[in-house]
Amino acid sequence: MGCFFGEMALSACYKLGPPLLCSQRMQAASSTTFQPAAAGAILASATALGVGAGALLGWAFGSVGIGILIGALVGVPAGIFAVYRRYRRFFA
Repeated sequence: MGCFFGEMALSACYKLGPPLLCSQRMQAASSTTFQPAAAGAILASATALGVGAGALLGWAFGSVGIGILIGALVGVPAGIFAVYRRYRRFFA
């Protein structure tokens, strides 16, 4: 940690004035890792949400089985999209 003014390193940074001249060196940002368990949980949650919503709509219209089927057909792509949105930098 030190301040640089031209070619000289100064040890008494507090005497220079504005704190922007004495900022610490930047650290690299910690990289996030791909977490398959979290991706699976997002996929399963979105699919279950779609199936549940389809079952409710199917129940309301008189056919729970058809509602579950339609909910699954909508929920799986929605889950895939949710995983892609969450982990899009890993798929690039």
